[in-house]
Amino acid sequence: MAEDRRAARDDLAALRIDRDAVPLRRPPRLRGWLLVALLGVAFAVASIAAWRMTIGRTPRVQVAIAQRSAPGAAPAAGAVLTGSGYVVTGDRYISLGVRVPSRIERYLVEEGQTVERGQALVQLDARQYDAALNQARASLLRARANVDLGKKELARARALVAKNVLSRADLDVKENQLRVAEADVAQLEATVAKAEVDLEDTVIRAPTPGVILEKFKEVGEIAVPGGFEGSGELIRMANLDDMRAELDVNEADLARVKLGQPAEVKPDAYTDRSYTAKVVKLYPQINRQKGTLKVEVGIENADEWLRPDMSVRITFLAEARPVAEGEPEAALVLAPRAALRSDAAGSYVWVVTGGALRRQAVESAGDRGDQVVVTKGLAGGEALVVGADTEDLREGMRVGVAE
Repeated sequence: MAEDRRAARDDLAALRIDRDAVPLRRPPRLRGWLLVALLGVAFAVASIAAWRMTIGRTPRVQVAIAQRSAPGAAPAAGAVLTGSGYVVTGDRYISLGVRVPSRIERYLVEEGQTVERGQALVQLDARQYDAALNQARASLLRARANVDLGKKELARARALVAKNVLSRADLDVKENQLRVAEADVAQLEATVAKAEVDLEDTVIRAPTPGVILEKFKEVGEIAVPGGFEGSGELIRMANLDDMRAELDVNEADLARVKLGQPAEVKPDAYTDRSYTAKVVKLYPQINRQKGTLKVEVGIENADEWLRPDMSVRITFLAEARPVAEGEPEAALVLAPRAALRSDAAGSYVWVVTGGALRRQAVESAGDRGDQVVVTKGLAGGEALVVGADTEDLREGMRVGVAE
Protein backbone atom coordinates (compact mmCIF):
# COMPACT_ATOMS: atom_id res chain seq x y z
CA MET A 1 0.00 0.00 0.00
CA ALA A 2 2.85 2.40 0.88
CA GLU A 3 4.60 1.58 -2.36
CA ASP A 4 1.46 2.44 -4.31
CA ARG A 5 1.25 5.86 -2.64
CA ARG A 6 4.91 6.50 -3.36
CA ALA A 7 4.45 5.60 -7.05
CA ALA A 8 1.44 7.96 -7.28
CA ARG A 9 3.46 10.84 -5.79
CA ASP A 10 6.25 10.23 -8.26
CA ASP A 11 3.77 10.32 -11.14
CA LEU A 12 2.24 13.60 -9.95
CA ALA A 13 5.71 15.10 -9.49
CA ALA A 14 6.55 14.19 -13.03
CA LEU A 15 3.50 16.18 -14.23
CA ARG A 16 4.35 19.35 -12.24
CA ILE A 17 5.54 22.43 -14.23
CA ASP A 18 8.79 23.92 -13.03
CA ARG A 19 8.35 27.72 -13.25
CA ASP A 20 11.98 28.37 -12.41
CA ALA A 21 13.22 26.44 -15.42
CA VAL A 22 14.83 28.27 -18.45
CA PRO A 23 12.06 29.46 -20.88
CA LEU A 24 11.88 28.05 -24.39
CA ARG A 25 13.58 30.16 -27.09
CA ARG A 26 11.07 32.03 -29.38
CA PRO A 27 11.83 32.68 -33.07
CA PRO A 28 12.81 36.25 -33.81
CA ARG A 29 10.10 38.60 -35.23
CA LEU A 30 12.34 39.49 -38.19
CA ARG A 31 11.49 36.24 -39.95
CA GLY A 32 7.74 37.07 -39.97
CA TRP A 33 8.28 40.53 -41.38
CA LEU A 34 10.48 39.08 -44.10
CA LEU A 35 7.72 36.66 -45.12
CA VAL A 36 5.16 39.49 -45.31
CA ALA A 37 7.51 41.57 -47.48
CA LEU A 38 8.09 38.70 -49.91
CA LEU A 39 4.32 38.17 -50.28
CA GLY A 40 3.79 41.89 -50.96
CA VAL A 41 6.46 41.93 -53.66
CA ALA A 42 4.92 38.89 -55.35
CA PHE A 43 1.47 40.50 -55.32
CA ALA A 44 2.84 43.73 -56.83
CA VAL A 45 4.62 41.84 -59.62
CA ALA A 46 1.45 39.88 -60.42
CA SER A 47 -0.63 43.08 -60.43
CA ILE A 48 1.76 44.82 -62.83
CA ALA A 49 1.76 41.82 -65.14
CA ALA A 50 -2.03 41.65 -65.13
CA TRP A 51 -2.25 45.40 -65.83
CA ARG A 52 0.09 45.08 -68.78
CA MET A 53 -1.91 42.15 -70.18
CA THR A 54 -5.28 43.97 -69.90
CA ILE A 55 -5.68 47.68 -69.24
CA GLY A 56 -2.10 48.67 -69.72
CA ARG A 57 -1.68 46.82 -73.03
CA THR A 58 -1.49 49.08 -76.07
CA PRO A 59 -4.38 48.11 -78.38
CA ARG A 60 -3.61 47.36 -81.99
CA VAL A 61 -5.86 48.62 -84.75
CA GLN A 62 -6.13 48.03 -88.47
CA VAL A 63 -5.59 51.06 -90.66
CA ALA A 64 -6.12 52.01 -94.30
CA ILE A 65 -4.57 54.95 -96.10
CA ALA A 66 -6.78 57.71 -97.49
CA GLN A 67 -6.09 57.96 -101.23
CA ARG A 68 -5.85 61.18 -103.18
CA SER A 69 -6.97 60.76 -106.78
CA ALA A 70 -5.32 62.48 -109.67
CA PRO A 71 -6.75 65.81 -110.86
CA GLY A 72 -9.29 65.43 -113.62
CA ALA A 73 -11.36 62.70 -111.95
CA ALA A 74 -15.12 63.10 -112.42
CA PRO A 75 -16.76 65.11 -109.64
CA ALA A 76 -18.83 63.02 -107.27
CA ALA A 77 -22.59 63.29 -106.95
CA GLY A 78 -23.54 64.20 -103.40
CA ALA A 79 -26.40 62.71 -101.42
CA VAL A 80 -29.45 64.96 -101.11
CA LEU A 81 -31.96 62.59 -99.49
CA THR A 82 -31.89 59.15 -97.87
CA GLY A 83 -34.73 56.86 -96.85
CA SER A 84 -35.72 53.25 -96.21
CA GLY A 85 -37.74 51.20 -98.67
CA TYR A 86 -38.27 47.76 -100.15
CA VAL A 87 -37.30 45.88 -103.27
CA VAL A 88 -40.19 45.37 -105.70
CA THR A 89 -40.56 44.29 -109.32
CA GLY A 90 -41.74 46.43 -112.19
CA ASP A 91 -44.73 44.14 -112.86
CA ARG A 92 -45.36 43.68 -109.14
CA TYR A 93 -46.37 40.14 -108.23
CA ILE A 94 -48.18 37.95 -110.73
CA SER A 95 -50.85 35.79 -109.09
CA LEU A 96 -51.92 32.89 -111.26
CA GLY A 97 -55.24 31.09 -110.83
CA VAL A 98 -57.42 28.77 -112.87
CA ARG A 99 -59.92 29.68 -115.58
CA VAL A 100 -61.65 26.28 -115.48
CA PRO A 101 -62.51 24.42 -112.27
CA SER A 102 -60.70 21.14 -111.74
CA ARG A 103 -58.63 19.11 -109.30
CA ILE A 104 -54.94 19.93 -108.93
CA GLU A 105 -53.05 16.95 -110.32
CA ARG A 106 -49.46 18.10 -109.73
CA TYR A 107 -47.15 21.09 -109.47
CA LEU A 108 -44.37 21.19 -112.05
CA VAL A 109 -42.21 23.80 -110.26
CA GLU A 110 -41.02 24.62 -106.74
CA GLU A 111 -40.64 27.86 -104.79
CA GLY A 112 -37.53 29.78 -105.75
CA GLN A 113 -37.28 28.14 -109.18
CA THR A 114 -36.60 30.37 -112.17
CA VAL A 115 -39.02 29.85 -115.04
CA GLU A 116 -39.24 30.99 -118.65
CA ARG A 117 -42.19 32.46 -120.50
CA GLY A 118 -44.68 29.74 -121.42
CA GLN A 119 -43.21 27.13 -119.08
CA ALA A 120 -45.79 24.77 -117.53
CA LEU A 121 -46.31 25.40 -113.82
CA VAL A 122 -49.40 23.46 -112.71
CA GLN A 123 -51.23 20.47 -114.22
CA LEU A 124 -54.97 20.12 -113.54
CA ASP A 125 -57.11 17.02 -114.06
CA ALA A 126 -58.01 17.30 -117.75
CA ARG A 127 -60.15 14.20 -118.32
CA GLN A 128 -63.56 15.92 -118.41
CA TYR A 129 -62.30 18.63 -120.76
CA ASP A 130 -60.69 16.08 -123.04
CA ALA A 131 -63.99 14.20 -123.23
CA ALA A 132 -65.92 17.41 -123.92
CA LEU A 133 -63.55 18.23 -126.78
CA ASN A 134 -63.99 14.80 -128.35
CA GLN A 135 -67.78 15.12 -128.08
CA ALA A 136 -67.75 18.55 -129.74
CA ARG A 137 -65.56 17.29 -132.57
CA ALA A 138 -67.93 14.37 -133.21
CA SER A 139 -70.92 16.72 -133.33
CA LEU A 140 -69.05 18.91 -135.79
CA LEU A 141 -68.41 15.95 -138.09
CA ARG A 142 -72.13 15.14 -138.10
CA ALA A 143 -73.05 18.74 -138.85
CA ARG A 144 -70.62 18.89 -141.77
CA ALA A 145 -72.10 15.68 -143.15
CA ASN A 146 -75.57 17.27 -143.00
CA VAL A 147 -74.21 20.27 -144.90
CA ASP A 148 -72.85 18.01 -147.65
CA LEU A 149 -76.21 16.22 -147.90
CA GLY A 150 -78.09 19.52 -147.97
CA LYS A 151 -75.96 20.77 -150.86
CA LYS A 152 -76.75 17.69 -152.90
CA GLU A 153 -80.48 17.86 -152.17
CA LEU A 154 -80.51 21.55 -153.09
CA ALA A 155 -78.82 20.81 -156.42
CA ARG A 156 -81.42 18.16 -157.27
CA ALA A 157 -84.25 20.43 -156.19
CA ARG A 158 -83.05 23.21 -158.51
CA ALA A 159 -82.94 20.74 -161.42
CA LEU A 160 -86.47 19.61 -160.70
CA VAL A 161 -87.72 23.18 -160.44
CA ALA A 162 -86.17 23.91 -163.84
CA LYS A 163 -88.27 21.04 -165.27
CA ASN A 164 -91.39 22.27 -163.42
CA VAL A 165 -91.44 19.01 -161.45
CA LEU A 166 -90.85 20.68 -158.06
CA SER A 167 -92.47 23.83 -156.82
CA ARG A 168 -90.59 26.98 -155.89
CA ALA A 169 -91.73 26.64 -152.27
CA ASP A 170 -90.09 23.24 -151.98
CA LEU A 171 -86.86 24.76 -153.31
CA ASP A 172 -87.00 27.48 -150.63
CA VAL A 173 -87.31 24.78 -147.98
CA LYS A 174 -84.20 23.00 -149.28
CA GLU A 175 -82.21 26.26 -149.33
CA ASN A 176 -83.25 27.04 -145.75
CA GLN A 177 -82.29 23.55 -144.57
CA LEU A 178 -78.81 24.03 -146.04
CA ARG A 179 -78.35 27.41 -144.33
CA VAL A 180 -79.45 25.91 -141.00
CA ALA A 181 -76.96 23.04 -141.43
CA GLU A 182 -74.17 25.50 -142.21
CA ALA A 183 -75.07 27.52 -139.10
CA ASP A 184 -74.89 24.33 -137.04
CA VAL A 185 -71.39 23.75 -138.40
CA ALA A 186 -70.28 27.27 -137.43
CA GLN A 187 -71.75 26.84 -133.95
CA LEU A 188 -70.04 23.50 -133.41
CA GLU A 189 -66.73 24.88 -134.71
CA ALA A 190 -66.94 27.53 -131.96
CA THR A 191 -67.81 24.82 -129.42
CA VAL A 192 -64.75 22.83 -130.49
CA ALA A 193 -62.54 25.94 -130.21
CA LYS A 194 -63.88 26.63 -126.71
CA ALA A 195 -63.30 23.01 -125.67
CA GLU A 196 -59.73 23.22 -126.98
CA VAL A 197 -59.10 26.37 -124.93
CA ASP A 198 -60.61 24.73 -121.83
CA LEU A 199 -58.37 21.72 -122.29
CA GLU A 200 -55.33 23.93 -122.82
CA ASP A 201 -56.15 25.89 -119.65
CA THR A 202 -55.82 22.74 -117.54
CA VAL A 203 -52.08 23.48 -117.78
CA ILE A 204 -51.16 26.79 -116.12
CA ARG A 205 -48.15 28.39 -117.80
CA ALA A 206 -45.86 31.28 -116.87
CA PRO A 207 -46.99 34.48 -118.62
CA THR A 208 -43.53 36.01 -118.30
CA PRO A 209 -40.02 35.02 -117.19
CA GLY A 210 -39.54 35.18 -113.44
CA VAL A 211 -39.15 33.26 -110.21
CA ILE A 212 -41.75 31.28 -108.27
CA LEU A 213 -42.51 32.94 -104.93
CA GLU A 214 -45.27 30.87 -103.32
CA LYS A 215 -47.78 28.06 -103.83
CA PHE A 216 -51.20 28.46 -102.19
CA LYS A 217 -52.97 25.09 -102.60
CA GLU A 218 -51.97 21.46 -102.27
CA VAL A 219 -52.13 18.64 -104.78
CA GLY A 220 -55.59 17.03 -104.76
CA GLU A 221 -57.50 20.17 -103.81
CA ILE A 222 -60.22 21.52 -106.09
CA ALA A 223 -59.23 24.79 -107.75
CA VAL A 224 -62.04 27.12 -108.82
CA PRO A 225 -61.82 30.43 -110.69
CA GLY A 226 -62.75 33.75 -109.12
CA GLY A 227 -64.17 33.86 -105.60
CA PHE A 228 -63.21 36.41 -102.98
CA GLU A 229 -59.84 38.12 -103.27
CA GLY A 230 -56.99 35.64 -103.30
CA SER A 231 -59.19 32.55 -103.05
CA GLY A 232 -58.57 31.48 -106.65
CA GLU A 233 -54.79 31.88 -106.56
CA LEU A 234 -52.68 28.78 -107.09
CA ILE A 235 -49.21 30.19 -107.51
CA ARG A 236 -47.45 33.56 -107.26
CA MET A 237 -44.41 34.63 -109.23
CA ALA A 238 -42.39 37.76 -109.94
CA ASN A 239 -40.54 39.01 -112.97
CA LEU A 240 -37.00 39.78 -111.82
CA ASP A 241 -35.91 41.36 -115.10
CA ASP A 242 -37.12 44.76 -113.88
CA MET A 243 -36.02 45.13 -110.26
CA ARG A 244 -36.95 48.31 -108.45
CA ALA A 245 -36.94 49.83 -104.98
CA GLU A 246 -39.79 51.91 -103.63
CA LEU A 247 -40.13 54.24 -100.66
CA ASP A 248 -42.41 56.97 -99.33
CA VAL A 249 -40.97 60.47 -99.63
CA ASN A 250 -42.30 63.21 -97.36
CA GLU A 251 -44.04 66.12 -99.08
CA ALA A 252 -41.45 68.54 -97.69
CA ASP A 253 -38.68 66.64 -99.53
CA LEU A 254 -40.35 66.29 -102.94
CA ALA A 255 -38.35 69.22 -104.33
CA ARG A 256 -35.21 67.08 -103.96
CA VAL A 257 -36.49 64.23 -106.14
CA LYS A 258 -37.20 64.19 -109.88
CA LEU A 259 -37.50 61.67 -112.70
CA GLY A 260 -34.18 60.41 -114.02
CA GLN A 261 -32.31 61.46 -110.88
CA PRO A 262 -29.40 59.14 -109.98
CA ALA A 263 -29.66 57.12 -106.80
CA GLU A 264 -27.93 54.36 -104.87
CA VAL A 265 -29.55 51.30 -103.29
CA LYS A 266 -27.97 49.34 -100.40
CA PRO A 267 -29.61 46.21 -98.94
CA ASP A 268 -29.84 46.11 -95.16
CA ALA A 269 -28.87 42.43 -95.29
CA TYR A 270 -25.68 43.05 -97.31
CA THR A 271 -24.26 46.41 -96.27
CA ASP A 272 -21.11 45.86 -98.33
CA ARG A 273 -23.09 45.79 -101.59
CA SER A 274 -24.48 48.81 -103.42
CA TYR A 275 -26.41 49.21 -106.67
CA THR A 276 -26.71 52.15 -109.02
CA ALA A 277 -30.26 53.27 -109.76
CA LYS A 278 -32.31 56.16 -111.07
CA VAL A 279 -35.80 57.50 -110.40
CA VAL A 280 -38.25 55.91 -112.86
CA LYS A 281 -41.65 56.61 -111.33
CA LEU A 282 -43.34 59.27 -109.22
CA TYR A 283 -46.85 58.21 -108.26
CA PRO A 284 -49.50 60.78 -109.24
CA GLN A 285 -51.30 60.99 -105.90
CA ILE A 286 -50.18 62.02 -102.42
CA ASN A 287 -51.12 59.81 -99.49
CA ARG A 288 -53.22 62.26 -97.48
CA GLN A 289 -53.02 60.30 -94.22
CA LYS A 290 -49.22 60.00 -94.24
CA GLY A 291 -48.36 63.11 -96.22
CA THR A 292 -46.01 61.15 -98.49
CA LEU A 293 -45.57 60.30 -102.16
CA LYS A 294 -44.49 56.85 -103.33
CA VAL A 295 -41.34 56.92 -105.47
CA GLU A 296 -39.74 54.07 -107.42
CA VAL A 297 -36.12 53.81 -108.53
CA GLY A 298 -35.02 51.34 -111.18
CA ILE A 299 -32.01 49.22 -110.15
CA GLU A 300 -29.63 49.09 -113.09
CA ASN A 301 -27.18 46.40 -111.97
CA ALA A 302 -29.47 44.01 -110.06
CA ASP A 303 -28.12 40.53 -109.34
CA GLU A 304 -29.13 37.35 -107.52
CA TRP A 305 -28.49 38.96 -104.10
CA LEU A 306 -31.58 41.13 -104.41
CA ARG A 307 -34.92 39.53 -103.52
CA PRO A 308 -38.48 40.90 -103.61
CA ASP A 309 -39.58 42.60 -100.38
CA MET A 310 -35.98 42.96 -99.15
CA SER A 311 -35.49 46.09 -97.06
CA VAL A 312 -33.00 48.57 -98.55
CA ARG A 313 -31.55 52.02 -97.96
CA ILE A 314 -32.12 54.39 -100.89
CA THR A 315 -29.95 57.47 -101.34
CA PHE A 316 -30.92 60.12 -103.89
CA LEU A 317 -27.90 61.81 -105.42
CA ALA A 318 -27.46 65.28 -106.85
CA GLU A 319 -26.35 65.59 -110.43
CA ALA A 320 -22.56 65.71 -110.76
CA ARG A 321 -21.44 69.29 -111.27
CA PRO A 322 -19.53 69.61 -114.53
CA VAL A 323 -16.20 71.43 -114.45
CA ALA A 324 -16.57 74.86 -116.01
CA GLU A 325 -14.29 75.89 -118.83
CA GLY A 326 -11.07 77.29 -117.44
CA GLU A 327 -11.79 76.06 -113.91
CA PRO A 328 -8.94 74.00 -112.36
CA GLU A 329 -9.85 70.36 -111.86
CA ALA A 330 -9.50 69.47 -108.18
CA ALA A 331 -8.26 66.13 -106.93
CA LEU A 332 -10.52 63.86 -104.87
CA VAL A 333 -9.76 62.20 -101.54
CA LEU A 334 -11.12 58.66 -101.21
CA ALA A 335 -11.46 56.92 -97.85
CA PRO A 336 -12.64 53.37 -97.09
CA ARG A 337 -16.32 53.24 -96.17
CA ALA A 338 -15.37 51.17 -93.09
CA ALA A 339 -13.37 54.15 -91.74
CA LEU A 340 -16.28 56.59 -91.84
CA ARG A 341 -18.22 56.91 -88.58
CA SER A 342 -20.97 59.20 -87.40
CA ASP A 343 -22.67 60.37 -84.23
CA ALA A 344 -24.74 63.33 -83.11
CA ALA A 345 -21.87 65.69 -83.95
CA GLY A 346 -21.64 64.48 -87.55
CA SER A 347 -19.33 62.28 -89.63
CA TYR A 348 -15.74 61.67 -88.56
CA VAL A 349 -12.77 59.31 -88.85
CA TRP A 350 -10.06 58.17 -86.43
CA VAL A 351 -6.60 59.13 -87.67
CA VAL A 352 -3.46 57.47 -86.27
CA THR A 353 -0.76 60.12 -85.82
CA GLY A 354 2.48 59.37 -83.95
CA GLY A 355 1.00 56.25 -82.36
CA ALA A 356 -2.01 58.14 -80.94
CA LEU A 357 -5.60 58.57 -82.08
CA ARG A 358 -7.02 61.84 -83.36
CA ARG A 359 -10.67 62.38 -84.15
CA GLN A 360 -11.10 64.20 -87.46
CA ALA A 361 -14.44 65.60 -88.63
CA VAL A 362 -15.10 65.03 -92.35
CA GLU A 363 -17.70 65.76 -95.01
CA SER A 364 -18.53 63.25 -97.74
CA ALA A 365 -20.20 63.46 -101.15
CA GLY A 366 -21.26 60.04 -102.32
CA ASP A 367 -19.59 56.68 -102.76
CA ARG A 368 -17.35 55.06 -105.30
CA GLY A 369 -17.63 51.33 -104.85
CA ASP A 370 -16.37 50.53 -101.35
CA GLN A 371 -14.85 54.00 -100.89
CA VAL A 372 -16.31 57.34 -99.82
CA VAL A 373 -15.51 60.64 -101.51
CA VAL A 374 -14.32 63.00 -98.76
CA THR A 375 -14.72 66.67 -99.65
CA LYS A 376 -13.50 68.18 -96.39
CA GLY A 377 -11.31 67.09 -93.46
CA LEU A 378 -8.69 64.91 -95.21
CA ALA A 379 -5.86 65.76 -97.56
CA GLY A 380 -4.89 62.20 -98.50
CA GLY A 381 -2.22 59.94 -97.06
CA GLU A 382 -3.72 59.73 -93.53
CA ALA A 383 -3.79 56.40 -91.71
CA LEU A 384 -7.46 55.77 -90.92
CA VAL A 385 -8.73 53.23 -88.41
CA VAL A 386 -11.02 50.61 -89.97
CA GLY A 387 -12.96 47.76 -88.41
CA ALA A 388 -12.51 48.79 -84.75
CA ASP A 389 -15.18 49.17 -82.09
CA THR A 390 -15.76 52.92 -81.75
CA GLU A 391 -16.76 52.58 -78.09
CA ASP A 392 -13.20 51.48 -77.22
CA LEU A 393 -11.51 54.42 -78.96
CA ARG A 394 -10.91 57.88 -77.51
CA GLU A 395 -9.01 61.04 -78.33
CA GLY A 396 -5.24 60.76 -77.68
CA MET A 397 -5.37 57.03 -76.98
CA ARG A 398 -2.08 55.22 -77.65
CA VAL A 399 -2.50 52.47 -80.27
CA GLY A 400 -0.37 50.19 -82.35
CA VAL A 401 -0.86 49.33 -85.98
CA ALA A 402 -1.73 45.71 -86.68
CA GLU A 403 0.18 43.81 -89.35
